Amino acid sequence: MSIVGGKPLNGTISISGAKNAALPLMIASLLTADRLTLRNVPSLADVTLLARILRNHGVDLTIDGKRGNPAPHLGETFHLTARDIVDTTAPYELVSRMRASFWVLGPLLARCGKARISMPGGCAIGTRPVDLHLLGLKALGAEIDIDGGYVVARAARGLKGARVIFPKVSVGATHTVLMAAALTAGETVIENAAREPEIGDVAECLVKMGATIDGVGSATIRIQGADRLEGAVHTVLPDRIETGTYAFAVAAAGGEVELKGARKSLLETAFGALERTGVAVTETENGVRVARNGGALEPITVETQPYPGFPTDLQAQLMALMTKARGTSVIRETIFENRFMHVQELARLGADIQLQGDTATVRGVDSLRGAQVMATDLRASVSLVIAGLMAEGRTTINRVYHLDRGFERLEQKLAGCGASIERIVSG
Repeated sequence: MSIVGGKPLNGTISISGAKNAALPLMIASLLTADRLTLRNVPSLADVTLLARILRNHGVDLTIDGKRGNPAPHLGETFHLTARDIVDTTAPYELVSRMRASFWVLGPLLARCGKARISMPGGCAIGTRPVDLHLLGLKALGAEIDIDGGYVVARAARGLKGARVIFPKVSVGATHTVLMAAALTAGETVIENAAREPEIGDVAECLVKMGATIDGVGSATIRIQGADRLEGAVHTVLPDRIETGTYAFAVAAAGGEVELKGARKSLLETAFGALERTGVAVTETENGVRVARNGGALEPITVETQPYPGFPTDLQAQLMALMTKARGTSVIRETIFENRFMHVQELARLGADIQLQGDTATVRGVDSLRGAQVMATDLRASVSLVIAGLMAEGRTTINRVYHLDRGFERLEQKLAGCGASIERIVSG
């Protein structure tokens, strides 16, 4: 990808459906033999891969809006029907490419009484073990073994409602237990549950399917499982990480952009941090407007935390922005132990960043200079895009295929607001 920096962004960017909600919602189709219709599904590489995995289990999938969609910003509509589960194994060659696909474990176990799932892969941003997923399912009565890199789970007499106490907050483990408990007899109580809006979106869909769920958005979720879940129609909520990413991009490049479809309420902490840098963030009738017109960026101190704290998925984007702040910023990463791989690439553009353990000290510089850089993971990739928008001259980002996992039509959305950005097709 090639970017010529120094051009402000002005106009409108439509926010896509949330990847981190769409993936577990698609997986929830395994819980019912009826049709589950999901609207506003983003067109992403991870969505395509998960569709392939679900088809492997026997899910019939049809897509509206795949071609000739008159309103592509509204996403695609997926119709998923898992009338018969034909295979309860999720093989290594599929699961190793995307971590979220491991979440099929809970629904398969709840519906079929067995599952054999490869240990997961995905972005190389830390170990992210699955022990909490397994802890939760064991509490529901599952017998679990590890055999040749696979998790082999059984519940011959079915799962039973129980109290699940997580020693630390885990979005993935909360999704796994939430979906399994929706099709499990009795009441399940999840303590120290993740509070992310995407958890709430999945819970809302499960309620439409027939489960009874209380406490969503708090640390304690109660699920009264159903003997049978039905089909439903659900619209995926807007992507708060995409929203935040474009907000930081506007702050970096300058200008004024309305993020159409965005919900300010989903991102209060990140928007609060952005406002402390001197950027204006206001709600509009159609979304959120972000503006920085000539003012200097003020340095800030931020620590990533589980929701509603500052999202780890926006840490790299914030760091890119702070490379040109007027002073020294401090960013502490508390969620993942290896999420500073973008630092050395930002340094190639002239950034002044010092690392010590889980903390990055960012000293603002007068200017960044375009250079060749390499993306290492999804969020690092987009931080380099933001830095490229600020840099003098041309920045070339290699391995941008990471971007396609989490951002729909990124270069088109930015170019539509005045950025000089294009995808370079090799060969």
